[in-house]
Amino acid sequence: MPKHLSARALVRTRRPEFPVYCLRHHAVDTASRWFQQHFPGRVLFAVKTNPLFVQTLAKSGLRHFDVASIAEIEEVAANVPNARMSFMHPVKNRDAIRRAYFDFGVRDFALDSEEELKKILDETNCAKDLNLFVRIAVNNRHSRMSLSGKFGISGREARRLLFKVRQVGRGLGVCFHAGSQIMHPRAYVEAMKRVAKCIRRSGVIIDYLDIGGGFPSAYPHLAPPPMQLFIDAIIESFNEMPVSETCELWCEPGRALVAEGASLVVKVEHRKGNLLYINDGVFGGLFDAGQPGFIYPVRSLSEKESAGRELTEFSFFGPTCDSMDFMQGPFLLPIDVSEGDYIEIGSLGAYSLQLRTQFNGFNYSETVEVSDGPLLSMYGLVESSKMDAVTATSPELVPIELSGETY
Repeated sequence: MPKHLSARALVRTRRPEFPVYCLRHHAVDTASRWFQQHFPGRVLFAVKTNPLFVQTLAKSGLRHFDVASIAEIEEVAANVPNARMSFMHPVKNRDAIRRAYFDFGVRDFALDSEEELKKILDETNCAKDLNLFVRIAVNNRHSRMSLSGKFGISGREARRLLFKVRQVGRGLGVCFHAGSQIMHPRAYVEAMKRVAKCIRRSGVIIDYLDIGGGFPSAYPHLAPPPMQLFIDAIIESFNEMPVSETCELWCEPGRALVAEGASLVVKVEHRKGNLLYINDGVFGGLFDAGQPGFIYPVRSLSEKESAGRELTEFSFFGPTCDSMDFMQGPFLLPIDVSEGDYIEIGSLGAYSLQLRTQFNGFNYSETVEVSDGPLLSMYGLVESSKMDAVTATSPELVPIELSGETY
């Protein structure tokens, strides 16, 4: 894979015609080591966020992966021999369960219904070495994107399922997801209190508590509290739960581990007022900038003199002929940006490369490695000089308002 000092060096030497991902493996390594050092339990990587970094995370010491399909299981098995994999998708087809158990040695399975429990037992021949995780429904009000509508069980049904799983599994776990891009530690506190209440009422002893992912990354419009505050809140809540001293605490970060690991270099193809037509969009690597409305950090890679250039707000259109290929932003860039200029869009290590489509034939992109820091960081990776350059071409980091509360 080609290597460059920075995205700016790439543009200066290559003048690429197609979008280019700039991978920062060192940023992923830093985030992974931070979690392994500070989280008081087992750290799993949610592979769905970006399988490309599986090997990078393994080299950092992380050997446990949250997988959701046979394809992800095959990806991890091929790149990380002897890795532990946990099949945390609550609804799986029978062939996937069977292959996961017999072909790949997977022993951890999530579920949220008695029907799924029966399916798992049927396809593993009622194996006695299963660790079964019941997914509990929790509130997602503190997250930027809710994950509460599809999976999770609560009330009497949850208590009945916990009791039934306790009878058949070697290990009983409880898991939950408090949303994606959680903006306040209170999300974990509230979720863990809800789970604790369910455990008490069911009368079971659990062996595992998996608090899921949701740990945030930094974006120009979303300024989360320091990551350590999330860890502190989780530790305090765990110590108050009705679990034994042998209960393992798990987490499944995805975005927080890899978001800073990639940026995307795009080219301006056309300008209409404050609308920039760029060569990638929501059907490519910028899905979350569309309907979810994420505002990514941006900076101009133009060779024009940057000092003193006035900034203004822009929106983006992608290259397809579909009007849905629109990114509202606002993205702050020099007022004189024009056709042929290049823009670096940061924090795209998660939910970007793997969401690309072939719509309209705009499916070409390449990857390179760069050695400079990410545009924004939760882990102190951006030197002050680089941060000044980035924030000069990005909206100010501001708190987000959720459910009537501002954080």
